[in-house]
Amino acid sequence: MARYAFWNNKGGVGKSFLTFSLACEYALANADEEVLVLDLCPQANVTEMFLGGQLQASQTLESLYSEKPRRSVGGYFESRLTSPFIAPQDISEFLIKPHTVNPKIPENLFLLAGDNLLELLSEAIRQASQMSLPADAWQKVMRWLHDFSRIFTDLSQASDVAVFTDCNPSFSIYTQIGLSASEFLVIPFTADDSSRRGIENVFALLFGISSSELQGYAKLSFSRRANEDGVELPKIHTFVSNRVTMYKGKPSSAFEAKSAPIRAVVDTASKAAKRYFVSHKNNTELFAEMPDYHSVAVVASSEGCPLSLLKSGHHPIDGDVVQVNQNAIDKYTKAIQKLLARL
Repeated sequence: MARYAFWNNKGGVGKSFLTFSLACEYALANADEEVLVLDLCPQANVTEMFLGGQLQASQTLESLYSEKPRRSVGGYFESRLTSPFIAPQDISEFLIKPHTVNPKIPENLFLLAGDNLLELLSEAIRQASQMSLPADAWQKVMRWLHDFSRIFTDLSQASDVAVFTDCNPSFSIYTQIGLSASEFLVIPFTADDSSRRGIENVFALLFGISSSELQGYAKLSFSRRANEDGVELPKIHTFVSNRVTMYKGKPSSAFEAKSAPIRAVVDTASKAAKRYFVSHKNNTELFAEMPDYHSVAVVASSEGCPLSLLKSGHHPIDGDVVQVNQNAIDKYTKAIQKLLARL
């Protein structure tokens, strides 16, 4: 069972669409396996994509929330709050098979839907993790989604299971639970200073790696508690440079210049703490690139359609008509499949 988390301590970097695209293409390419997607964003963006986008997704989400218990991550966390330290035996009442409402999604893909209830539950979850008894209360709460993935895998009849977790940008307790359930971390970014700061925060918040002036705070990090309590942290797998501006088939010189400070931050961190990175021969292998094809992403996410199944032509989106050409679809799909081959 391979488990991937997608996270950057900054929003707007294309994380949810990347999660959607990779999970769909993985499911299509591995029909003998099952794919589990965990949506840990209160906005439920990736959930809306899987449910078909636009009005259909919103209506389906409301129906999921009206069930007893809520068929969502909020419903699962509510159930764990009533029994924080004992894993359930069955999780089927919280799962949805997106194919049943959006036939474009592969049948072997399952979803734990996102839920705005996450924010409201976060304080109660934090308090549960800080109980004095049992002594391993924090560890057990951090394993809530690890329990979920394990139970799903145990019940699965497929040859294997892959888990994709879309994490909220904030380092809230439910984000920490999602990261603790993952083996590998994929960090999407855009070529700007705000992304650089987001990546610096990933190193500091999750692993306790920081510049000298912040090191005192970084040492009080989540990683220290995780190490003390035996909670495994995900290894950094790939930095995905999103919305790359291309020139003659390569990233433009302007884009490369904007990306250089980010690569320098990663290079420094990887030299200081190799144990937190997946083994690579050199740091260039840590990076992958996704081209900037806005119309493709807009249409695929709005229609809930995997990239490899997207058709060229005119698409009605929220009262407007968006045109997508096959060349753009092919280039974006090729980039996703190249990234998929790394997983």
